[in-house]
Amino acid sequence: MSRLPLRVAIAESERGLAAAGVASPRVDAELLAAHVLGTQRAKLPMIPLVDPPVVARLQELTGRRATREPLQYILGTAVLGPVEVAVGPGVFVPRPETELLLEWGLGAIRDVRRPVVLDLCTGTGALALAVAVSRPDAQVHAVEADPAALSWTRRNLDAHVTAGGRPVTLHAADVRWPDLLVELEARVDLVLCNPPYVPDGTPVPPEVERFDPPDAVFGGLDGTEIIQAVVRGATGWLRHGGSLAIEHDDTHAETVPALLRRRRTLADVTEHRDLADRPRFVTARRVPCA
Repeated sequence: MSRLPLRVAIAESERGLAAAGVASPRVDAELLAAHVLGTQRAKLPMIPLVDPPVVARLQELTGRRATREPLQYILGTAVLGPVEVAVGPGVFVPRPETELLLEWGLGAIRDVRRPVVLDLCTGTGALALAVAVSRPDAQVHAVEADPAALSWTRRNLDAHVTAGGRPVTLHAADVRWPDLLVELEARVDLVLCNPPYVPDGTPVPPEVERFDPPDAVFGGLDGTEIIQAVVRGATGWLRHGGSLAIEHDDTHAETVPALLRRRRTLADVTEHRDLADRPRFVTARRVPCA
């Protein structure tokens, strides 16, 4: 068989993904092609022709994506800020929206020397690792309860250390435990959390419904079961003046900030919107000493 123009193979992949209802068929087709070719998406125009085995492999991966298997599962990795982590069945895939949470958190500790940072419901460990890479002087702790997710957390944290990064301390624990991390009481400069927050029964995209672990997506009847536990814990972990940021569902624009405002030890409660102008995360600060 003769070689085929790469643009033709990508266009065919795009058509198949569009027909399957994939939200970004062209981008996904190009990322799949780059993955098959072992190159960067930006360099695809430099490859005019591809061999039949490349086309066949692209068609195979396109078929998987057309079932709405997450693109990141197929690629084997996901990116959050400055880090790339391994992902797959059993762990929640980091979303681009969480980069806003990361950016805010790094800003909150910009002037803090050797900050102590706590990432709750860490999943892949992406948020904890992004902080560790951005702030090598930080002491970063990550908490995860789910055994399947923990296998991915450990894999990513180990890869970070192997690459020369400073270790992140992992705690296999549930944020709802009343005595969790008592050794960090009043010592933490920044608490970050991207918890399960979708209200039970809410319709979700096929990628989420079929592949993301339900316990990493749904957060109880109103979606705040884990968030309430995080707020309770954060008031004890944060030092005076320390900062808190929690991602939440877009239906929580009033509910979650109200949870924080009920705590006399928290101030400067602020709601933040994502790039699509949806309510996405809330921040607060531990009341400083008088």
